[in-house]
Amino acid sequence: MDLWNSIIESYQGYASYLWREITNPGWHNYFYWLIGVSSFFFGLEVFSPWRKNQAKFRKDFWLDFFYMFFNFFLFSLIIYNAASDLVVNFFNNGIKGLTGFDMQASNPMRNFPMWAILLIGFVVRDFVQWWVHRLLHWHPRLWKFHQVHHSVKEMGFAAHLRFHWMETVVYRTIEYIPLALLGIGLYDFFIIHIFSLAVGHYNHSNISVDSKVTGGILGALIGIAIATSAFDIHLMDGVDAAYRFFILIPAVLIGAFLLGPVMKKLFNSPEMHIWHHAYDLPEEKKYGVNFGLSLAIWDYLFGTAYIPHDGRDIKLGFPGVEEFPEDFKGQVTYGFGKEKE
Repeated sequence: MDLWNSIIESYQGYASYLWREITNPGWHNYFYWLIGVSSFFFGLEVFSPWRKNQAKFRKDFWLDFFYMFFNFFLFSLIIYNAASDLVVNFFNNGIKGLTGFDMQASNPMRNFPMWAILLIGFVVRDFVQWWVHRLLHWHPRLWKFHQVHHSVKEMGFAAHLRFHWMETVVYRTIEYIPLALLGIGLYDFFIIHIFSLAVGHYNHSNISVDSKVTGGILGALIGIAIATSAFDIHLMDGVDAAYRFFILIPAVLIGAFLLGPVMKKLFNSPEMHIWHHAYDLPEEKKYGVNFGLSLAIWDYLFGTAYIPHDGRDIKLGFPGVEEFPEDFKGQVTYGFGKEKE
């Protein structure tokens, strides 16, 4: 009965939560972060496209635009805000009942500064997602679901958002439990998720950005966090607020010239990720390449990195994509029947 009451209570407030998200813009409002990040990368695609001949509103743009709200907002937030705590508590209570060990209460990260919690959470989440992503390509049944994402024929930021709803179930079931047991709360996860959302949009965008620029942007973000003492970074405590933002100049320069040379080995990029969507791959790489979602380092560490040449104009999809459903209904129900190979 307690479990059932927990389920009911978890879902009862979602309608009012959804209404507040739409009617109350704010820094902690996922709805407007989603629109803002998407608008930013769409603007870059319009004014500085990598593939000049690709239409601004590319093939299936509006289908992917719909997926943006279906997957990243409506369905994902139901899982995170309603089911996540229930699943984690059930898992933790099961371990505690069997062994007497309380994994959450014994977590050493509870006393870590927020910047360390966010960094560890981001790396752990991305590492777990990398393995899940490989699993989606390797397992025949899961590959059926993942084909929805690979049915994209022209790349753009919104292609990041096209994926089968079963992927949400697989990813979130596997990734959220270790994060929660590490002490990653919903607020921490929100910050990690927004950063990952921006990187994912970037990976799929029809743009190409010099690594010094992306390094400078990362340096600027770190500089802002230091200047504002955000995420428990107190390096400038005692410095007058009027002078704190002078740190941005050296932060940008350090990011551009120190991080710049390694950015495309550390983080995923459009030049790398487009090969993940390549129609034609070598036989020895039939299960895919470049599985990184945010970080590219896993592919270089585990030997799955593959960038043979500039892939700007390569054919996208997979053998058989020509007969793959092109409508939303056909795609969200795909993988449950006996589809033709």
